[in-house]
Amino acid sequence: MPRQTRFRSNLSERSEFERASVNTRRPKGLALRRNRIKENDVFAAEYPQSRTRSGKFTKHDAEVVYMALKDYRFDGSKNLNLKKLPTNSSKDKVDKEEILKKTEKNQLRIQELQDRLYADGREGLIIVLQAMDAAGKDSTVKHVMGGVNPQGVDVYSFKQPNSEELAHDFLWRVNKCLPQRGKMAIFNRSYYEDVLVVQVHKLNKTYHMAKRITGQDDRDFFKKRYKQIRNYEEYLYENSYRTVKIFLNVSKEKQKERFLERIDTPAKNWKFSHSDLKERALWDTYHKVYEDVINATATKENPWYVLPADQKWYTRYLVSEAVLKALEEIDPQYPKMPKEERAMLKDCRAQLLKEK
Repeated sequence: MPRQTRFRSNLSERSEFERASVNTRRPKGLALRRNRIKENDVFAAEYPQSRTRSGKFTKHDAEVVYMALKDYRFDGSKNLNLKKLPTNSSKDKVDKEEILKKTEKNQLRIQELQDRLYADGREGLIIVLQAMDAAGKDSTVKHVMGGVNPQGVDVYSFKQPNSEELAHDFLWRVNKCLPQRGKMAIFNRSYYEDVLVVQVHKLNKTYHMAKRITGQDDRDFFKKRYKQIRNYEEYLYENSYRTVKIFLNVSKEKQKERFLERIDTPAKNWKFSHSDLKERALWDTYHKVYEDVINATATKENPWYVLPADQKWYTRYLVSEAVLKALEEIDPQYPKMPKEERAMLKDCRAQLLKEK
């Protein structure tokens, strides 16, 4: 069974964020009207979170958002080559202190939109997190989503399937964990394990299934699974769910550093397993499979974000941008009270005021 985790919102931290937001000055700049956005800034126009309080784009915000996600977003229009993507922030030339402030700003906006999403109840949001070991999935979930209302978001970790799950189709256990519309679900590893780990270790040959399935050529077997995943995500999209898929792209050198830290720090020993080294030995194979999987399942409606993961502060910022983009596209609104009920509010208020 997938392990479920509920968020425990830290109210003191949340109020600290709120106080910080009051004292933080918005970046200055000329309002950038849509009809004046240059060709290179078209991508930025897709990001409503770049709006200031007035609802207008600023040149500063548009440039930052354009920089933040454009090169890391894959929607089927280009192929992924992991060797060509950075695993840290050096290529983007960003200032850490500024990024930390923007991350806090994004967290506040995510909290606000998540509250609206819960009240609106018309769309659900699924966040898929995939990565090599020690890429920082758990800490990313904790830091980016830690301030949201715990009633509106669930986290599921999909481990090795048990006998009951193996007796069903590979999407069965995932489908049971879909959030109701109005809520968010985070899949810390997901149904993509069934085309990643299964493919690397050729576990499909061990399935207790008909020969017409297990006897297939591996390439044909997984090509069909890719299609099934695309169809499944399209089905969710057409049933009012958005799916944000994120791959945390950590370097082999950084993974080694984090493994050694887990070994050398007693409080972190529990995070390390000798089997991690066996998976590390298959690094190149995993990367090739990840490229195939992402290229085969990235679509306009359900894109992948392949984000650098060597610096956690930068990873958390980019993840917050991807989540925020999805919520802004949903554009949830608080329900409006019917006229009849609004008319009764005056009477209710009067009754309350009469109480002694």
